[in-house]
Amino acid sequence: MIPLQRTPLYPLYSAFASVRCIDFGGWELPVQFQGIVAEHEAIRRKAGLFDVSHMGEFLVSGQHVEAFLQKMMTNDISRLSVGQAQYTLMCYEDGGTVDDLLVYKLSNDQYMLVVNASNIDKDYKWLADHLVEDIIINNVSAETALIALQGPASSAILAEISATSFDHLAPFHFIQNASICDASVLLSRTGYTGEDGFEIYCSVADAPAIWTGLLHAGEPYGLVPAGLGARDTLRFEARLPLYGQELSSTISPLEAGLGFFVKLNKGDFIGRDALMLQKDQGVPRKLVGLELIERGIPRSRYSVYAGDILIGEITSGTQSPTLKRNLGLALINSAYATIGTEVEVDIRGKRLKAKVVKTPFYVRGEIL
Repeated sequence: MIPLQRTPLYPLYSAFASVRCIDFGGWELPVQFQGIVAEHEAIRRKAGLFDVSHMGEFLVSGQHVEAFLQKMMTNDISRLSVGQAQYTLMCYEDGGTVDDLLVYKLSNDQYMLVVNASNIDKDYKWLADHLVEDIIINNVSAETALIALQGPASSAILAEISATSFDHLAPFHFIQNASICDASVLLSRTGYTGEDGFEIYCSVADAPAIWTGLLHAGEPYGLVPAGLGARDTLRFEARLPLYGQELSSTISPLEAGLGFFVKLNKGDFIGRDALMLQKDQGVPRKLVGLELIERGIPRSRYSVYAGDILIGEITSGTQSPTLKRNLGLALINSAYATIGTEVEVDIRGKRLKAKVVKTPFYVRGEIL
């Protein structure tokens, strides 16, 4: 049996008596520290701290790096300025999704890509197989730790331990060589929770001191460490996709409702022709929100029916900790995607009534 990988913060988990770790794609990561709902609510109202050092980071450089990334990505890389980040996707020729990721413009000839942990090897190979001219790709995942500070109190907490001013930092912008806990980091105003917050990219050696420093500074503000469970329920409420569920090699960005991040008019890129055809003809499936009318919780892979017709399946679902409603995201036949349409979800052989509802389920500041 291959041993599970551990992040540089793993030794610090033991400080929390109720921490519970699981196998997450070959990594031993905390699913919770004190409880998923408690951690979820803390981040919606105060702040939470995530160890997401399992994520992958690639440095891509070269004189023609912008043109290379334009070919590989669905979004328009040319719109980025140095110090700006962008959400984008990589697609196969048939429009299926290789991965969704963040692109950071470090300089005119160097970018950082942040990819999903389960896709590191696949993404690296995909990029390497399409290399052109002088492009160099360096996988720095093993050298890089990533800590996410999320929630309404995150700015106040960060100010306690940062020697770098970040008041001017807008969402999807970052500061290189920022000073936090006397360590040099890349400080990014991004996250995966639907709340304001920051992601801190640092060296493996500096990660424990930054984690400990943030928890200490955040104690008066109600900061708690949070695990994968709360990370999933938070991103779900905000309708942020999870690769392998809302996105995959057989689900296109347009089917997943991510057309805003697909710039079909920017010029050629891998998958453009297939995506253009989907746009012109209409996507056969759409990702929608569902709410159970009858008592039950929709879970991933549960089938969705309209009468006797199988129209799709749940991609993610739970009882929303914020809204206290039984909700799901489902990829279904587009003919049934209109808000208000009633469908049925098969839960362990019993079909329960549900209806199509508006997403995202939660928008920052609307329900607290």
